[in-house]
Amino acid sequence: MQTAIKNGSRIADEKKSLITITAPRINIASINIVGTAPYVQNKFSTKAQEQIRATQEAGQQAKSKRKREPKNFKGAYEAALYVSREGWHGIPAPAFRNAMIDACRMVGFKMTVAKMSVFILPDGFDRECGTPLVRIHGKPQYHEAPVRLENGSVDIRARPMFLDGWTATVHIQFDEDQFSIMDVSNLLLRAGIQVGIGEGRPFSKNSCGQGWGTFTIEQK
Repeated sequence: MQTAIKNGSRIADEKKSLITITAPRINIASINIVGTAPYVQNKFSTKAQEQIRATQEAGQQAKSKRKREPKNFKGAYEAALYVSREGWHGIPAPAFRNAMIDACRMVGFKMTVAKMSVFILPDGFDRECGTPLVRIHGKPQYHEAPVRLENGSVDIRARPMFLDGWTATVHIQFDEDQFSIMDVSNLLLRAGIQVGIGEGRPFSKNSCGQGWGTFTIEQK
């Protein structure tokens, strides 16, 4: 940078440079997947949120007048389902995005870059909480399993389970400056085999998984 002095003031004579930012090359890949293991859901129900809110609003009074109601297992099963505004069952779209980002660590790709490059386009939204959903094709089954709570006690949880063979079409929006369509396909495949989705998935943050939530890409 060259400078000049004129009339007691300093005038900057800067060379101006042009910064060119290219527009993102956005593409969409629609990939059919098929479950290789059961997929188990665990939606945080609206009723549970209301109970927590009521307890917090009551404060100390809630502890003194606490009454344990009988557990409605069928109701817990139904509350754990993701259902769209149109009535079909769905998988939270973020589950696929999170799994693909997690899978980046297997191939040495920066997860922070993947967060800005890969997005899942939803087929609809949950009718209660508005969660973006990918439509799942398959019939949910009632499933009960014992779980170990944080305090060490054991509880029985009722959850919806879609048996292996469930299918879905995942619509992935991606940046072609970061990924090719083959990269996206292979990343989703790794997500299905090595990470999984839902409860009991292989890369669960709370356990080593139950062997659930895995999938592969449908071969045509």
